[in-house]
Amino acid sequence: MSDGLPACPECHEAFSYEQGALLVCPMCGHEWPKDSAEATTPEAVSIKDAVGNILADGDTVTIAKDLKVKGAGGGVVKVGTKVRGIRLIEDGVGDHDIDATVPGFGRMQLKSSVVKKVL
Repeated sequence: MSDGLPACPECHEAFSYEQGALLVCPMCGHEWPKDSAEATTPEAVSIKDAVGNILADGDTVTIAKDLKVKGAGGGVVKVGTKVRGIRLIEDGVGDHDIDATVPGFGRMQLKSSVVKKVL
């Protein structure tokens, strides 16, 4: 089915197919441009925390500075709050590149520049 097409950069299945100017994975539904298929591999993306450690999906991080939360409840995420099981995102809102569940606040997107990886 893939006829020499690259594997999906999200789930790594080899069943990708062409749809116009995009490549599509039928297993997870991920779509990516044909011309940048090599650039979207997980190895090409390296997101670093506030002190330069490379982050990966599933890492545990701590918040490096107080964060004011906008929205319904408001509040402040305090320094040292531990966030488990982060997920890196390439096309987040602005420069927010981490999707995580923050204890006491729920699901939100964070900037990698305000977290430190727990080693």
